[in-house]
Amino acid sequence: MDFPGRLLGIDHGLQVLGFATCDAIGLIATPHSIHHRTSKQEDFAHINRLLEQERIAAIILGLPPRPPDFEGYSQSDTVRLWGQRLAATIQVPIYLWDEGLSSADAEENLHTIGKRVPERIDAYAAAVILQTFLDALREGTSWPDPLSAD
Repeated sequence: MDFPGRLLGIDHGLQVLGFATCDAIGLIATPHSIHHRTSKQEDFAHINRLLEQERIAAIILGLPPRPPDFEGYSQSDTVRLWGQRLAATIQVPIYLWDEGLSSADAEENLHTIGKRVPERIDAYAAAVILQTFLDALREGTSWPDPLSAD
């Protein structure tokens, strides 16, 4: 698959969504912004505006790992369901990507370059998620299947 263009990385949180974008050839992810959540409807409207303003070709949604032997509904399930509902309202594909320790990695990256860690690190975590996706593609990982609407 040829690289489709600019991507939007999303770090999904219960109170805040973090956003990052990459350049059109998929080399570097950059923190973009945060959105304080009020409702799914407003989340989705905000994301649709970002897709249009930034000319986004696809979304990379950070998926929290599901603990082994976990029973019941997890944060991973919440994000997957939210992503399916988002997919029903947008015109670009959504790909789930393991977010691992994106917030911790973002803090470490900021410390390494000597920058102050902001109060909200969500956009930086989104950049980590997106950058690990871009790096995996460069290393030969295939694009995952897109998330389908519920």
